[in-house]
Amino acid sequence: MLIRRNRSTGELAYYRCYSPTPVPLTALVRVAGARWRVEEFLQSGKGLAALDEHQVRRYPSWSRWVTLAMPAHAFLAAVRADEHARQPAPDGLIPLTCNEIQRLFITLVVQPVHDAAHRPGWSSRRRRHQARSQAAHYRRQATQA
Repeated sequence: MLIRRNRSTGELAYYRCYSPTPVPLTALVRVAGARWRVEEFLQSGKGLAALDEHQVRRYPSWSRWVTLAMPAHAFLAAVRADEHARQPAPDGLIPLTCNEIQRLFITLVVQPVHDAAHRPGWSSRRRRHQARSQAAHYRRQATQA
């Protein structure tokens, strides 16, 4: 049994672990962390790529939907990774997130608006605000710890 405690809320998460041979605690923690990353990826796919928007009635239609949703999510993740590797974010902005890339892609490519120059400026203002919020959150966490 592996128990994880959330530092901020004190909530406990339990993991039932089994191995036919003895395993060090670090390996169990690594596996539990991998499970969390998989769950985060699925939650992200639901929100960004509409993975949960299909009414499953038959396998072929579900398979087609997932086949479209997963590459869309992979596209967003690849663009984000490329953006982070290529250039650092300008001063006062957080790096582009998958959500922000999705908004920009939909606005500029899928549903072009008359004033396309407005959207990148709006994105910069939003990311600057998010950077300030993130810094304030980290300061608050540091003072509580």
